Amino acid sequence: MAEHLVKQAGNPAILKQFRHKVGGRAHPKHHVLRKKKQHHGSGSGSGSGQPSEPQPTDPQPSQPPPSGGEAGDVSAEDSQNDSQYLATVAIGTPGQSLKLDFDTGSSDLWVWSTSLDSSTQSQGRQAGHVIFDPTQSSTWKASSGETWQIQYGDSSSASGSVGTDIVNVGGLKIQNQAVEIATQISAQFVQTAGDGLLGLAWGSINTVQPSAVQTPVENMITQQDIPKAMELFTAHLGSYRDANSAEGVSFYTFGYIDPDVLQSSGVTEDQIQYTPVDNSQGFWQFASTSYSINGKTTTLSGNTAIADTGTTLALVADDVCKAIYAAIPGAKYDSTQQGYIFPSDTDASELPAVAFAVGNNLYTVQKEDLAFADAGTGKSSDLYSVLQANHDRHGLRRYPVPW
Repeated sequence: MAEHLVKQAGNPAILKQFRHKVGGRAHPKHHVLRKKKQHHGSGSGSGSGQPSEPQPTDPQPSQPPPSGGEAGDVSAEDSQNDSQYLATVAIGTPGQSLKLDFDTGSSDLWVWSTSLDSSTQSQGRQAGHVIFDPTQSSTWKASSGETWQIQYGDSSSASGSVGTDIVNVGGLKIQNQAVEIATQISAQFVQTAGDGLLGLAWGSINTVQPSAVQTPVENMITQQDIPKAMELFTAHLGSYRDANSAEGVSFYTFGYIDPDVLQSSGVTEDQIQYTPVDNSQGFWQFASTSYSINGKTTTLSGNTAIADTGTTLALVADDVCKAIYAAIPGAKYDSTQQGYIFPSDTDASELPAVAFAVGNNLYTVQKEDLAFADAGTGKSSDLYSVLQANHDRHGLRRYPVPW
């Protein structure tokens, strides 16, 4: 079977160091807001929708949810200081709970499985991984002749066979969902947290052969698990820096937008901003034709970006990177780390106000989020930045979701 590569833009050494997964693109539309009886928290957040039509319409006021379909939400665990967010999903009957990386940059739902070799399983259990056992599910059905193989931008990879089962995502039970069980995985997945991935990109880039299978969100829509008027999901990803406050809470919703989150952010329903999405390559891609540094806006004609819950760094154009770090005292490009670093004692007042366009609106990166981690230079005074250069010749920029 031909290898399917999900390309991650940026320097391979940087990606490998921080174990990034894949990339994604967006396609939102205005929808009715729905208030869930129990939700996960408040704070600033960002949402992505997967509607049936590509063009946005005017938002509608809050009202009772339409008949048909439910709504689901699932907490996400901030892992490795905002490197990835893991959500618990139950697969099979009885349900086996696994922590999966919800990724808007890929379209495969795959899991650690008992079909892996015994050595890998042993290492996985020692590292805390949960391993799915299809033989323990009364609703599991193996799919004859179907295989999958995926490689991510950090060179991590996985492959295996396919079956169907009941998949419970945030209380929504998806029937006959294709589940890709791993028979081989690369070492990166043994070393990092998470028991697999759940792809939230468009189904056209699903890697199952001989033909692609529907993603969980596509099945939610097809099976009317979520209301017709709210064929969307949202991502609210907090930071470990805010772990003791509501802003640090992370979760996904399916089939509704939580108005409490908007209220806590000082946003009314009619202030929600939407932008058209190009899903022609299977990702969540949108126009991002300007950026600003300390209030000075620069136009990037024809530029597009990708919104990606599976990417840790924000990858931007080389010239944009240079302009940003020219505004930070002591910042420099480190050839060993193959990325920009700056002094850890830099005061917030010395950091520039940086904003990027999503559609027609500029959104500011919080200054405290410019620093990602210790730079690994051997000097505790060096910080590796979350904004790094993207060497993609096609001009795509990759942004984490949310900022």
